[in-house]
Amino acid sequence: GCRLHVGFFDPFGMLSGDCSQERFDRLRYVEIKHGRIAQLAFLGQVVTRAGIHLPGDIDYSGDSFDSFPNGVAALIGDNAIPFEGQGQIICFIGWLECCFMRDVEGTGNEHVGDFRNGYIDFGWDDFDEETKLQKRAIELNNGRAAMFGILGLMVHEEIQPLG
Repeated sequence: GCRLHVGFFDPFGMLSGDCSQERFDRLRYVEIKHGRIAQLAFLGQVVTRAGIHLPGDIDYSGDSFDSFPNGVAALIGDNAIPFEGQGQIICFIGWLECCFMRDVEGTGNEHVGDFRNGYIDFGWDDFDEETKLQKRAIELNNGRAAMFGILGLMVHEEIQPLG
């Protein structure tokens, strides 16, 4: 995207050649969504590494949330969350994707990635246009940093297992 200190930055040439506004909007939508997911993943990694877990049991057999390892080891490995539990997580995320985390046409969304869909407004409508652009740029940059951050944490964990 275009940043003041860098200008237009397209290192992989994804927008060279036949580029339309629709294609740019689609790529920006995907970038924003991946950035939001990466921010949640990074936060989850930091919080669980600090020893903070949900209270109670994750299943009826009495396994507590903190009985499973952190990070990638929670998904693959000897003490990983069972396949059925991972399936439930994936189904829940899919349900969120289909029902809530999407742009609904005709609901007053102002920009690509605006998932308010006419329901919630945490003061967004009270900001002037310059502030809105600034906040959108901050979210985009934080998402980009989080994508590199969670990638770095996962690679580091696989190179040197943290347990």
